[in-house]
Parts: sequence; structure tokens; C-alpha cells
Amino acid sequence: MSAVLDFTLPASLEAHEPPEARGLGRDGVRLLVASGAGVAHRRFTELPELLRAGDVLVVNTSGTLAAAVGVLGVPLRLHFSTRLPDGRWAVEVRDASRRPHPGAAGELRLPGGASVTLEEPYTGGRLWAATVRTGVPVPEFLRRHGEPIRYPYVRRRWPLASYQTVFAREPGSAEMPSAGRPFSERVVTRLVAAGVRFAPLVLHTGVASPEAHERPYPEWFAVAETTARLVNDTRAAGGRVVAVGTTAVRALESAAGPDGRVVARSGYTDLIVTPQRGVSAVDGLLTGFHEPRASHLDLLAAVSAPDVLAAAYAEAVREGYLWHEFGDVNLLLP
Repeated sequence: MSAVLDFTLPASLEAHEPPEARGLGRDGVRLLVASGAGVAHRRFTELPELLRAGDVLVVNTSGTLAAAVGVLGVPLRLHFSTRLPDGRWAVEVRDASRRPHPGAAGELRLPGGASVTLEEPYTGGRLWAATVRTGVPVPEFLRRHGEPIRYPYVRRRWPLASYQTVFAREPGSAEMPSAGRPFSERVVTRLVAAGVRFAPLVLHTGVASPEAHERPYPEWFAVAETTARLVNDTRAAGGRVVAVGTTAVRALESAAGPDGRVVARSGYTDLIVTPQRGVSAVDGLLTGFHEPRASHLDLLAAVSAPDVLAAAYAEAVREGYLWHEFGDVNLLLP
């Protein structure tokens, strides 16, 4: 990671609650716009004026699961992350303070007569590959017994609806694809009226690693033929393809060839987007602000010029933008 983004994040810039609890609409957050032309301070409601007719916003329609469940008999919580190709689940164990817990192989009892058997470490040991016995499909079990995953900077519980975007259609993400959270029906309507189109895809995001900043592990995605066609036609016509969130970048680039042409594709992607790899199908990115040394910053640096990205983050810290899933957002344009 470039040293220019190894910055200090003051605790005062962590968003502890949704903007609605701060007296704003979900579309009332701040929007920092960064491009080769410089940095500008806007509100998210101004997004329709910042894009052009013929641009496409690529949005993740994965819905957020209530993926955190208390373990019976011990002060631990289990985070359901990703369903693995063999039918098991990648899960994470956290302690009562919501910090990572090393766990140990064996069975954990869950509410409703369910259980999880931790069988072997997965991706370096923070996660476990586990056999899950819930009696009902896991999303239904989580609906009955789970709550949204939250990290220590979120100080109180918020309902699952606070962790859903207006685009959510297919439950499957352990954590909210949060770049889409500021969109409201009125902003979407204004974007459509301005000639901006939407291209949906799915990527079920797993649990983050806010303490260790690990690379993302394989996640399930799907890019439909209609989305592939719309993206290809947009770029051929000179429009811009702007991904909403790093999850949308990972999914779209997993379906793109070196020439940038996107094809319909689904399955598990292990793609890691870095500045060295670059992007071929994405021109811009709407995203939240990421922690110092976070692996997501590599992906941002693949979309944006290093000096633009460095200027954006320096300005965001200086001007008091808010971080994390309930915070402000950053629009990176060519």
C-alpha cells in the first residue's frame, strides 16, 4: 500500500450511527468529489448534477443478512460470512466486546437448537470453515435469531432495515454493500430523469477484517447478460461506467476481459483488484471512506490516480468527513 494513504484516522471521524439518527435523510450525507480537476465538497443529493446523461451506475443488489448470532453458554458471537462451494460456511468468532476471538475447533451451540462445528481455519485463521446445522435455510435461521454485524465504533443496536440499501433484492451479504446506502428513491428518480442508467449485479460480501486488513477471500457473484450488454454499450458510446462500491468493482471486473468487454458470468470470484492489475470495465467509483492501510485502498488506487486519491483522503480528514458504513461518501471520477 502506498504510504500516502497510511494516514491517521481521528476517532471523532467515525460514524457511530446512521445519518437518520443525526437528523439527516439517508441521502443527506456529504459527498467528496475527486478527479484530475481537483476536489469538491458536495452533498449526496447533488449526485444527479455530477453525472452525465448516458453514464451508468453499477449497483449491487445483494441484501444484508442479520449475520451475527450469540453462542449459547459462552460470551461469544458468531458471524456468518460466506457459504462455501462445498455447502459449509466461513464463519468468524468474536468475543463479548465484538473483538476477534481465536476460537477452537469444535461445536458451538446456537439458539433454536442449531449448532456450528468449527472444522478448520479458513484464509489465515481469522475465519473457520464450519458445518452448520440449523434445520432451516441459513438466511431464515438468521432472520429468526440473528442481528446485523456491528463493530465497536457502532455503539448501539440498529434494526436490519438500517443496513439495507434501496437496491437490496437477494439476501446474502454478511455486511451491507454500504456505498449504496445513501441512495433514496428521490435521488434514484432524479438520476433516471437526468439520463443516468442503472446496471444491477450481485456480490454477496463476507465479513470485513477491520483489525487485520486482510485481502478479500472468494465471494459469490453474478453478472447478468442485460447488465453486461448495458455496460458494453455505454462504453462503446463514450459514457462512463461508475461502480457503486468496491463490491461492484470486484464483480464487474470478474466478468470482464482484458479489453474491458463484460460477459454474463456467475460463481465464486477470488479476484484481487490492485493498482498493478488495474481495471478494464470501470471508469469511476462511488465509495465510502476506508480505514488506514485497508486492503480496499488498493482497489481505489486501481481506479483513481494516486495523487487524486491522496488529495481526496487528506481533504476528507481535514474537513471532518465521517468514516464507516454510516458515514459520508467519495466519488472518484476520471
